[in-house]
Amino acid sequence: MRMPLLALAMASFGIGTTEFVIMGLLPEVAADLGVSIPAAGLLVTGYAMGVVIGAPIVAIITNSLPRKATLIGLSSMFVLGNFLCAVSPDYWMLMGARIVTAFCHGAFFGIGAVVASNLVPPNQRASAIALMFAGLTLANVLGVPAGTALGQALGWRSTFWAVVFIGIAAVSAIALWVPRNIPHSSGNIVSEFAVLKRPQVLLAMGMSILASASLFTVFTYIAPLLRDVTGMSPHTVTWVLVLFGIGITIGNIVGGKLADWRLMPSLMGIFVGLAAVLVVLVFAVPFAVAAVATIFVWGILVFAVVPPIQMRVVDSAIGAPNLASTLNQGAFNLGNAGGAWIGGAAITLGVGYAELPWVGAALAVGALGLCVASQALERRENSPLAQAACEEC
Repeated sequence: MRMPLLALAMASFGIGTTEFVIMGLLPEVAADLGVSIPAAGLLVTGYAMGVVIGAPIVAIITNSLPRKATLIGLSSMFVLGNFLCAVSPDYWMLMGARIVTAFCHGAFFGIGAVVASNLVPPNQRASAIALMFAGLTLANVLGVPAGTALGQALGWRSTFWAVVFIGIAAVSAIALWVPRNIPHSSGNIVSEFAVLKRPQVLLAMGMSILASASLFTVFTYIAPLLRDVTGMSPHTVTWVLVLFGIGITIGNIVGGKLADWRLMPSLMGIFVGLAAVLVVLVFAVPFAVAAVATIFVWGILVFAVVPPIQMRVVDSAIGAPNLASTLNQGAFNLGNAGGAWIGGAAITLGVGYAELPWVGAALAVGALGLCVASQALERRENSPLAQAACEEC
């Protein structure tokens, strides 16, 4: 089953690259299209909100389709969106093209996670999800730096052309390697939204939002933090971000292994570590070596939560795993947008760059609280009294 998972990872690599590379090309995009850098920055927000809004819409449209055909269609939509980005003559067409691309994002990762978990034995499901998401983490290590360098050298449009070719390769790989007979329940999608009434599903999605917000509250402003507080040069900051990307790649794999071992205890331990490392970052950031080491560990922990949370959502959403898994991708991106806003609001209120990790740590503690509540609820539901009451019903 390695080849089908590799095909899914190739697609996630392309999607991750196109989502994040725009951040490094904002000056070039703004200059070429004649808009301000803050206006160009809205291309990031527009993409994130496109994921949030598009996830349930695409889930409804594709509910009755075979999983392989759906993945091929979503990957093709990704290719089309990046093609439109590359040829956009003005700002508004580029914004529309970004939103078209974002619509396939949440559904692809949501459905892809369920497909990946169905390709392997039960005790390897979280690791399979982690392998698919490895493409997303590698995008931050390789795709984004390479795409940024390419765009700065040959123009920002060249980066999107490169992503188009990555997307074509991913579509071909999915068509060749992903099996056709993937289990799929295609019930009434509207009735499946009732899964959102389940406390365990809502708690897991709440963890997604807070974990993502904890990351982006700090990470959105990591460059000025390292430049102004640590005293690093822009070139050094780039290499620190590459190291952070290596950390999240490691964390993604480790998180999958831990989730296959003991999901909820591992998730609680990761949240504790995440809050702790952000507190350490407050005191480490003035010192270059300590800051770099702490940021590397932060990268490992911050992405180690992704496979366990995704697996928790799939396990909790019995009868509607595809929908819940897709909506969880919207939750992650809602956390992305919310975290960036929280960080910006904190700075506006007078919080310094060096103090932002306190805010991120508080959000991580909030995610830990939801995790503890979810575990307590599960124990209550599995207690002999609860099971006896269920049998009587």
